[in-house]
Amino acid sequence: MSISNPFALLWLAVLIPVVGFYILKVRLRRVPVSTLLFWRQIYNENQPRSIWQRLRHWVSLLAQVVLVLLLVGALADPFFVWETRELRRIVLVVDNSASMNATDVAPSRLSAAKDEALRVIGGMRFRDELAIVSAGGPPRVVCGFSSHGRTLAQSVESLVATDNPTRVAEAVELAHRLLGERDDEHHREVVVLTDVANTNPTGPAPVAHGILHYSTENGDEVVQRPMNHRDKLGGGEAKIVVRRFGTNVGNIGITQFQVRRSLIDPLGYEILAEVTNASDEPVECRLEIDLNEDVVDVVPLKLKPGQRWSQSFEKASADGGQLKAKLDHADVLSADNQAWAVLPKREPIPVTLVTEGNLFLQKVFESNPLISLIQIRPDEWSSSDRSHVRQNVGNVDSAHRLATVATSDLTVLHHQIPEVLPGGSVLVIDPRGGCDLWQLGDVLQNSIVNQQDKDSPLLGHVRLDNVVMPEARQLKFTSDEGVKVLARSLAGDPLLATIERPGQKILLLTVNLDEGDLPLRTAFPILMTNALNWFTDNRGDLREALSTGALTEIEMPRQTGGVSPLVDGPAAAPQSTRGLTPPVRLELVAPDGRLSTLPTQSERLTLGPFDQCGVWRIVSAGTAGEEATLLELACNLADRNESDVRVSKSEEATPTSVVSASVLGNRPVWFWLIGLAWLLMAVEWWAYQRRVIS
Repeated sequence: MSISNPFALLWLAVLIPVVGFYILKVRLRRVPVSTLLFWRQIYNENQPRSIWQRLRHWVSLLAQVVLVLLLVGALADPFFVWETRELRRIVLVVDNSASMNATDVAPSRLSAAKDEALRVIGGMRFRDELAIVSAGGPPRVVCGFSSHGRTLAQSVESLVATDNPTRVAEAVELAHRLLGERDDEHHREVVVLTDVANTNPTGPAPVAHGILHYSTENGDEVVQRPMNHRDKLGGGEAKIVVRRFGTNVGNIGITQFQVRRSLIDPLGYEILAEVTNASDEPVECRLEIDLNEDVVDVVPLKLKPGQRWSQSFEKASADGGQLKAKLDHADVLSADNQAWAVLPKREPIPVTLVTEGNLFLQKVFESNPLISLIQIRPDEWSSSDRSHVRQNVGNVDSAHRLATVATSDLTVLHHQIPEVLPGGSVLVIDPRGGCDLWQLGDVLQNSIVNQQDKDSPLLGHVRLDNVVMPEARQLKFTSDEGVKVLARSLAGDPLLATIERPGQKILLLTVNLDEGDLPLRTAFPILMTNALNWFTDNRGDLREALSTGALTEIEMPRQTGGVSPLVDGPAAAPQSTRGLTPPVRLELVAPDGRLSTLPTQSERLTLGPFDQCGVWRIVSAGTAGEEATLLELACNLADRNESDVRVSKSEEATPTSVVSASVLGNRPVWFWLIGLAWLLMAVEWWAYQRRVIS
């Protein structure tokens, strides 16, 4: 046995005065009395009659000496040599991912893992050190190396259930980096408390990660990791013990759920859903899809063992909102029985039609429910001075229409065009004159479309081959900058072209709608819809539903004075909200109501990782306490590995072998020396009190 504090032995000098007080004889003082009769009687009664009575003072002295020796021994902190040879440094990796919420192990796999973690902490020997790392989502050090059992136990209890995917491989790498930070003779151990995610047959074992090799030791799965240049483990290789929780129970879950706006139908949207049967038995269930609590579709499913079902649905709605898919099948994991998606709302697009009258153009725009159409005559519209024209309008209706023209997103010019085309989005059909961008030539008699740019989004699902374009005009562009010809005649003359310049997008169609059959073809309304999508930069709005554990970058929502609702996709904010006053405060609201304050100084924000399934919201708080939702983000489990919670019988392990049984009860020697000192004082006090009473 050795001692940690040899200078504490100097306290043995206290024995000198203790022994001195017992050896020192007290000289009696003579006092005259009237008689000795009574004193002799007392002396005879108290005369020592046994060896114990003769030695009782020496026993008291021995007790005092032993008490001092115990206290000094505790201060010296003695320890056994075998304790230093078996010192351990343990990293406890606790998997708190989504699959650990499975209830096949009561009350859940995570609760069982936390109980096992507390057992490991309770089995630590004195001088052992332990750290805790969570493996649900990005690995995180919950508690650094410590020998204090209560602190470690509180850290384990603070672990909460998440819907994040398993990241055991990264957590093990982090554990090795923690072990490599200290260069001493401690034995290195990594204890992984996880479930089926380590041996999922559909993917690589995260613990293995290409460098860890499995073996079996005492019923536990033990992984020996070779040393490399990043590890500085003074105690040699680190031993990894994997303890699995769970049974071979099946589960069915929604592994994909997305929604996007249609590229063709202005009101349409497409839903993609995928359901996976991660079990060894066939399953019958029902998938229900709701939009804002209204049922959109119900699909009965019959899935074979291991079958993956997917289907796309085409629906129509101008209103956006929250889409929710849910399975009516109860199983051990509830996180993947529901999924969410956010459908962007289609806002009406102001369109100004400047024409003397054309039924085809009027009807093709009126048939689009997303278009707010204003039709005016050319004499009411002026590209050079609209305010002057507005002052000369004699009625309120015309003034209101011209006020709408000023904020129009798209201007359609039919026949009459100004000398200088306005900025913004302009659709020119059958121009009867030239302008600053082109000069008009002779009429092309019975021109036929010979060449078509099939890769252009403007001609998606449109076939113009051999379509007659009557009374089309020859065009000569003043500059080739930004000009792209989409359709040409047999002679090579442009019939359909686009011009893109800074602050200006123009689509030019040189066809007489009154003479040809193009307006009677289905290609014409599709071409107009494609043109509308091209002008408004609509590519089928997709607000992607995120997977748990993911990060996303958004442009910070902005608003003018007060709080005005705004919902936008994560890619960019609407044009009308940029450069405006930021809200008083931005907060990220989790599905369970947790709040996180977001910075308002940055142009873009990085959000995540999202650790819970559901709809996350960014809300703005005004000075009066009112709140408005600025952005909604859907988050789903969407992980086939997490949904497959099966653990085979061969993988169900016995308790970890890192728990130690010490003859000293995992307590230091000084602890027991202090206990013996207290016991000795209690016995001496009891003996003294009994002597006084007797």
